Amino acid sequence: MKLRKENILIVDDDIHILELLQRHLQSWNYHVFKAVSVKEAVMILRDTHIHLLITDLKMPEVDGFELIKFASEHYPKMPALVITGYPSVQGSLQAIKSGVVDYLTKPFTKEELKEALQKAIGISETTADEKNTITTEQKAYGDIIGNSESIKTVFEIIDRVKNNKATIYIQGESGTGKELVARAIHYQGKFSRAPFVAVNCGAIPENLLEAELFGYVKGAFTGAETNKDGFFQAAHGGTIFLDEIGNASLAVQSRLLRVLQEKEVIKVGTTKAEKIDVRIIAATNNDLLSMIKNQTFREDLFYRLSVVEISIPPLRNRKDDIGLLVDKFLLKYGIEYKDRFLKITPEALQILKRYDWPGNIRELENIVQRAVIMSDKIIDVEHIPERLKYTIDTPTDELVPLRVMEKKYIEKVLRATGNNKTKAAEILQIDRKTIRQKLMD
Repeated sequence: MKLRKENILIVDDDIHILELLQRHLQSWNYHVFKAVSVKEAVMILRDTHIHLLITDLKMPEVDGFELIKFASEHYPKMPALVITGYPSVQGSLQAIKSGVVDYLTKPFTKEELKEALQKAIGISETTADEKNTITTEQKAYGDIIGNSESIKTVFEIIDRVKNNKATIYIQGESGTGKELVARAIHYQGKFSRAPFVAVNCGAIPENLLEAELFGYVKGAFTGAETNKDGFFQAAHGGTIFLDEIGNASLAVQSRLLRVLQEKEVIKVGTTKAEKIDVRIIAATNNDLLSMIKNQTFREDLFYRLSVVEISIPPLRNRKDDIGLLVDKFLLKYGIEYKDRFLKITPEALQILKRYDWPGNIRELENIVQRAVIMSDKIIDVEHIPERLKYTIDTPTDELVPLRVMEKKYIEKVLRATGNNKTKAAEILQIDRKTIRQKLMD
């Protein structure tokens, strides 16, 4: 067999079979990608140009039949090779295939595998220069995807910082994906094998945050029955992600400043310092500069945290990425709900692109998840919530007060419903009294 450079994805929940196939394929100089589940396989297909899929059929949660069906619909140019212990599956494969599907029965020899590969790869050569249908348009960085210029800027900064331990400050509205960016920085860089510890500073009571972050010694406070390490010690050698840092008290901020300056932590209840090696990534949806003016956030801490700043654009400023994001969530929930790989009509997608998404990507994901649940075959306009169908066209670079936007939105919904306040209240999910109040503002 000639030396090859094709990318082959092998999928099997039996790690021994994966290793056997990998050894054979690498001996023939193929590039090998492995997955132990259909979910992992779909993620690899989404982000990588795969020339051939090799899969087992019997796997937990979602079986290989569903993967073959998914691949035939989304990547019709990609051949698939099934490895199974049940030779009677041939008829079933014929029923679901579109394109080329072949199969090998276990146990098989190395020569039988080589012959099946030659047949499958020979067919794929006719379309070797064609990209998979989803990956042609998509740029992904970890779990972050997009082609807009604003998200490409974020990708560029991640590339710059992922292999060093500079302190990073991520700013963005709620639901824009701040933790995804932090995880991409950690897991796409050379420290990916070290711990990644995410802490939501807004979810931990203020009186406990200090002890949770830095640890405590026995007897430091009521209930401290043993010595305990904190999140910083748990993240030693890796990355700690401090989400909603604006919620930290001034006392905690003072301790954080010491960590940044001295590279050490002191547990609650002692004066003994412990050296640590941790990259700190902080994030918030608050305006820290305003908090500094109001003396609720330390200015010196802000400048220590913001060695590198990353500003994540809101979804309304990157609407060109909505189609890619919708595809991503359709894949995700297609897997989660088993055999529900749905498509969306252009009309329904256009509604999503017109909406301004105050809840950003998190809100979009929830809408797609709901649509997958409510639809049987294809997601159409009827599966989109009514409130999304009445949007205001506001230029993204125009600063409009929220109350003004709300008033315009309500007025537009009222016009669309023929001034029917009951119907408008149902669409807006508020009561008639609230409508009257907002119109009077």
